[in-house]
Amino acid sequence: MGTPQFAVPSLEALAERYEIVAVVTQPDRPASRGRKLSAPAVKRAADPLGLPVLQPASLRQEEVVAHIRELEPRAMVVAAYGKILPPEVLDIPPAGVINVHPSLLPKYRGASPIAGALLAGEEETGVTIMLMDEGMDTGPILAQTVIEIPPEDTAGSLEQRLAELGAELIVETLPLWLEGRIDAQPQDEAMATYTRPISKEDAVIDWTLPAVELWHRVRAYNPRPGARTSWRGSLLKVLRARPEARWEGKEKPGRVLDLQSRVAVATGDGALFLEEVQLAGRRAMNTEAFVRGQSDFVGSLLGE
Repeated sequence: MGTPQFAVPSLEALAERYEIVAVVTQPDRPASRGRKLSAPAVKRAADPLGLPVLQPASLRQEEVVAHIRELEPRAMVVAAYGKILPPEVLDIPPAGVINVHPSLLPKYRGASPIAGALLAGEEETGVTIMLMDEGMDTGPILAQTVIEIPPEDTAGSLEQRLAELGAELIVETLPLWLEGRIDAQPQDEAMATYTRPISKEDAVIDWTLPAVELWHRVRAYNPRPGARTSWRGSLLKVLRARPEARWEGKEKPGRVLDLQSRVAVATGDGALFLEEVQLAGRRAMNTEAFVRGQSDFVGSLLGE
């Protein structure tokens, strides 16, 4: 059970080793400007493997639950499915429902664990394989693995690495669990933190915040929804940036600066070097190229 690209490596790894009785993913959704229906990444990966795909609008429909029960799965694996599993579904497989979660639980439960780790400035994260229960990522842990978060990582690049890591860990963990060789460990509730879905409003840049915090946000919101501000009445996305916390100028937050021969923006504490931006309706480009085409950018005020 999974929907976005994050789930694809786990699906492909499991399909090499097990009989997959069904792949459950969300329905096709309108995408792009043409609003044509687009299949989820998991469906696109399952079709060439010849796997049966189910796309129920809800898992609470009696006929959907009955269909899954008739398949008699021994275990179910979930990776970023995107819907809450009701008790009727959790109770179906005798070996339980096992989740591939991209954080070191109990930290960063919920909808946006990868962005959550970047927003908090974490220097490491990882993948947790857990046994699902009725709570929000509260079930006992079967396995975990840790990786570092380098400064250049964005949510997009980190997600890709965690997806591959999750695929490796699930194929290592699942046979041990099915053989009864793992003792599930309860999570420490005192250490739990939660994340929520990210909205476009969350990604609007408040230039009065410190440069380091804005750097975290730029990384966390790349590629979706993209940290954003306005310039000359147009949407401007900041895709990559670096903080300069030592800058102590007195410019108004949001003022674009020529700092050390590089383009930066004054913030509430320090300056933020802009490395890659995208003006509405145009392609993303490095800031040097952008400024060559927009000579009045330096000195202007962003966010007005």
